[in-house]
Amino acid sequence: MSHKFFTVILIFIMLFSDMLTKKAYAYLDPGTGSYVFQVIIAFFVGALYIIKLFWARIACFIKSLFLKKKKKE
Repeated sequence: MSHKFFTVILIFIMLFSDMLTKKAYAYLDPGTGSYVFQVIIAFFVGALYIIKLFWARIACFIKSLFLKKKKKE
């Protein structure tokens, strides 16, 4: 079966399931937005910490790339 067939079936299922949904009567309280904001901040702080942790290796790798180019010339 082809990729297009599965795509058409998936779209059909998504549209059909959308017609069967009912109202949820739910809401997002202000704490939810605060939690999402905290997760985003934690992700960026964690990424910066990982970069700091491996900065010597990253710098050494980049220097070795440029040194190889100079040696070839």
